[in-house]
Amino acid sequence: MAWRALAQAPAFDGDALAAAVPAVRETVYVLQERPQGRIGVGLGGELSSGLGAGSWALLGMLPPLYPEWLGERSFCETHKTRFAYVAGAMANGIASTRLVSAMARNGCLGFFGAAGLSLGRVEAGISQLQRELDPQRLPWGSNLIHSPAEPALEAAVADLYLRCGVRCVEASAYMALTPAIVRYAASGLTRDAHGQIQRQNQVFAKISREEVARHFLLPAPTQMLAELVATGQLCAAEAELAREVPIAEDITVEADSGGHTDRRALSALLPTICRLRDQISAERGYLRAPRVGAAGGLGTPAAVAAAFAMGAAYVQTGSVNQACVESGLGESARVMLSQADMSEVIMAPAADMFELGVEVQVLRRGSMFAVRARKLYELYRGYNAWESIPGGEREKVETQILRASFAQSWEATRSFWLTRDPAQVDRAETDAKHLMALVFRSYLGLSSRWAIDGLSARSADYQIWCGPAMGAFNHWVKGSFLEQPSQRGVVQVARNLMEGAAVVTRAQQLRSYGVAVPARSFDFRPRPLG
Repeated sequence: MAWRALAQAPAFDGDALAAAVPAVRETVYVLQERPQGRIGVGLGGELSSGLGAGSWALLGMLPPLYPEWLGERSFCETHKTRFAYVAGAMANGIASTRLVSAMARNGCLGFFGAAGLSLGRVEAGISQLQRELDPQRLPWGSNLIHSPAEPALEAAVADLYLRCGVRCVEASAYMALTPAIVRYAASGLTRDAHGQIQRQNQVFAKISREEVARHFLLPAPTQMLAELVATGQLCAAEAELAREVPIAEDITVEADSGGHTDRRALSALLPTICRLRDQISAERGYLRAPRVGAAGGLGTPAAVAAAFAMGAAYVQTGSVNQACVESGLGESARVMLSQADMSEVIMAPAADMFELGVEVQVLRRGSMFAVRARKLYELYRGYNAWESIPGGEREKVETQILRASFAQSWEATRSFWLTRDPAQVDRAETDAKHLMALVFRSYLGLSSRWAIDGLSARSADYQIWCGPAMGAFNHWVKGSFLEQPSQRGVVQVARNLMEGAAVVTRAQQLRSYGVAVPARSFDFRPRPLG
């Protein structure tokens, strides 16, 4: 077979090839000069059965490649999205209703950042999203975070989702299954006329360890199902069906990310979880193998393309969305993120799992939060009561971190917990170490709120969850319209990452055919996309 040019000559050199690679929506023909010369590409043109004047030998063809085709098709079919792209649930409403709505209206799936919010605020956010999106049947979900210190709140949020008909949740920070997530996953299971089990509720399990992934890839524990049936939270039919399907059909592999993270390399973690998924699916005889998506470190088109090349069914972003205008983060914090480099992140104690020593990854640039939070954790570990801490250390904590006396801080903390969970106050009044933990945790919790509210007086204490993807993103957008924080919209970020991933994928396809693709073809530059 041969190819003949019509309106556009074939490309064999650097500049011409660089101009041809981004045309991903066109069929590209891989050509070779005669005799056995350079390999290049042609666009348009026509095919013929033999070589003649003005024609080139045809080595292969690549069909159009759309950003919508990246990832697993069943993801878009199941979740009614245009793209296999997810905006993750950044806690405390940073993944705002505005952000989730923008994602839904543009063919992506966004999760509302319900973690850390009061039950009333979660319900208000859900009600708003249902008013805006449910009548149009657009895709969206909300976060259900594991709360070992507040199991009643976790159960109440799950109950709220079931009562309000929230059909998709992102389950995050789980170390083991709880009745709340099992109840949500199993509620509404039915068997259709063809004998296949259909889900009412979809669970996205965000994991970074094999042992946690296994919990979600397996059916719910029999004993836990029995207890849920006994307490009337599931019916017997739902429990029976739950023994045949995994807890989650979407597993988000979280690598080196902002917030809760084990800082693992995606290139090592994703294939490992995919193999585990294949093994369990084969052992259990699942008719539908769970999808495995990728998150963590995805701040450039090349990173997104690499995730899809490794087999990710979908990609999920987080840090880069925090810097967008739709996020719930204050403007000053968004500016700080827009100036961050890849190395300007650090681990710090987590407010929700402070006593367990769990850490989150946060922005280091411009904030003393991580250093101060670590100091509080060291004091908590080293002493059983506030009064046991040496006087000099207590003074530093009160003046530099709490900016109030310990007694004043406890009164404010006590008022908070009396509303949220009075049992915490009861315990603290008989357990001095727990009282100290609650006061120290109040600083960690407020530091995130100060960043959200843009409280300039506490800017040195901002807790801004951030992974290295943010720095990579800032390098990528430098000199483009996305460099300025005021121009960063979640839709433009998503569209450019996906469009760029398609271009990078096409560049790699052509390189594998022997085309001398210029290095600059792997660097898609951001542009306004409609």
